[in-house]
Amino acid sequence: MFSTRLLSQEEVRELISMKDVIEAVEKTFRGMGEETVVNPTKVGLDLGETASFPPYEGFMNAMPAYVGWLDSAGIKWAGGFLGERKKKGLPYITSLILLIDPKIGNFRAVMDGAHITNLRTGAQTAVALKYLYPKKNLRLGLFGAGMQGHTQTMAISELFHIDEVRVFDIFPEASRKYAEDMKDTVQGKIVIANDPEEAADADVVVCVTQSKDKYVKNAWIKPGGILFPMGSYQECEDEFILKADRIIVDHVGQCLHRGALKELSEAGKITEKNIHATIGEVVAGKKKGRESQSERILCIPIGTGAMDIAVATVALKRADEKGMGGNYEFA
Repeated sequence: MFSTRLLSQEEVRELISMKDVIEAVEKTFRGMGEETVVNPTKVGLDLGETASFPPYEGFMNAMPAYVGWLDSAGIKWAGGFLGERKKKGLPYITSLILLIDPKIGNFRAVMDGAHITNLRTGAQTAVALKYLYPKKNLRLGLFGAGMQGHTQTMAISELFHIDEVRVFDIFPEASRKYAEDMKDTVQGKIVIANDPEEAADADVVVCVTQSKDKYVKNAWIKPGGILFPMGSYQECEDEFILKADRIIVDHVGQCLHRGALKELSEAGKITEKNIHATIGEVVAGKKKGRESQSERILCIPIGTGAMDIAVATVALKRADEKGMGGNYEFA
């Protein structure tokens, strides 16, 4: 009775661009601020990322959402794996997105979610910067030169003129590859930093690593600077979190229990009261993202299913128009 469209990663790549993703992410943030998006806190399955059992050095998250401006619902099942997956040369991220018709519940699509995850993660940072950073030119400090480092740069370059990128990776060859890959994307120069402090000499600092060390120091973030710790762990020392002029997140519940705020939240040193606003509230105009150009801002778009569902729905609409992808009747 109902056919489900199946889309591979290569097909998803053909259907959406970074510009499309940024537009969808901004509309979805606004919907979150206006409360027309329903996004429960993600449920995590620890497969050895931090737990001692099972020993697979990975995790999976279940991320359901309803996006009002598209009248679409679904769930992303996504995670990251090191260990055996890394040994086989496979990308860190693995993901599928399932879309349903929210009126009757039939499955409209099943598609690769890894490419969408990479694009929307970069787009989240770019959209947040649009409302938090007052200038059109910026200097970017980037920790992590992998896929996420690439897509962060791609997204930011869509909305800003990047005068300079200072990139640091514990694997120098990754930084060199990034510099080669991004030379036509970055309008200014790319500097391969020799140490972490050199990379942090920037207007905006973005961390996309798997490091469990709190390597970004409070003293490195200048007045007016913005820090985006995007990794699974803290990435910056406690002092910066506690002294930041504003903490802005995409989802309060998630950000208090995973990533940069997790340890301080569990210790009772950071609570919901310390969070100035969500990105959605800022985009919707309900709260100001910045009061002065000297404020130091900690912004944590940890990632929500709503962004994935929005982008996947845009891809599905394009696939329907173009007749792309396979079809399968599950029932």
